[in-house]
Amino acid sequence: MDTKRLLKKENLIYQGKSKNVYDIKAGEFAGKYAFLFTDRATGYVDKDGQVVYDPGYDNVVGEISGKGAIACQFASRFFKCLKEKGVPSHYIATVGENVMIVEPATPISMPCQSPEFRGAAPLVNLEFTWRNNAMGSFWRRYPFVRPCVNLHQVVEAWTKGASDILITFEALEAAGVMTGSEIDHVKRLVQAIAQVVSDELTARGMHAIDGKFELGRLKSGDGKIVLIDEISPDVLRVCRGYVPGEGGHCQAYRECIVTEHREGKRTIRGKKQLDSDALKEAFLSSESA
Repeated sequence: MDTKRLLKKENLIYQGKSKNVYDIKAGEFAGKYAFLFTDRATGYVDKDGQVVYDPGYDNVVGEISGKGAIACQFASRFFKCLKEKGVPSHYIATVGENVMIVEPATPISMPCQSPEFRGAAPLVNLEFTWRNNAMGSFWRRYPFVRPCVNLHQVVEAWTKGASDILITFEALEAAGVMTGSEIDHVKRLVQAIAQVVSDELTARGMHAIDGKFELGRLKSGDGKIVLIDEISPDVLRVCRGYVPGEGGHCQAYRECIVTEHREGKRTIRGKKQLDSDALKEAFLSSESA
């Protein structure tokens, strides 16, 4: 397919850190959106003036050749797997090495009810984390929990912004962001996606510790809530060497986990955790093997 006609400059509706989104006006996919995965990369400039690429940062500092195509390939594999298993998402098709077609959807959000008050702000978007094991911010918030204990894919909601904030599902319902039935659907959906991702990684000798997804309401039909955006290595925490014991708790945590507690701040990391580049290489190489 000639993707150039899908990616006309006048149809660009959003430019993010890693993707451009286009409104398709005509042809087979008229009324749908096209995702162009770009080679733009985030990171920072170190004290010596050198660019350091790091997906954990929000500033675009350059480009990495081929990054967009790899990200599209990674996301496409998971979206196709979800589709095969009947798990709903906005994915339609991949039509180029770095171009994906999706159903238009609106992120779960809420307008500001009282903009006349200083400091008031809208809820722009939500992200949903799922956790197979206690790591990251979960352990930092609950340090009484043993690292890598089985959390049975517990689901959490976070407001997405310059600083992500944990928000309870009870608060989301009380504020009118989602109904109780929608919240139940969201929890089941996130866990279903997490299970597919976990199974795919397990089949390739890796273990999914946790991850985060974005959900949204489809603009067509009845506004069904589905998985949107993408599944990328940047939103998954994955390791090798998982040793499940009774109850699914990892038994290798004493040799693997390193924590620090300085000036009131806790950190935690796993020695066998894969960074995003290593995860992409391991997953895609096993995919083509």
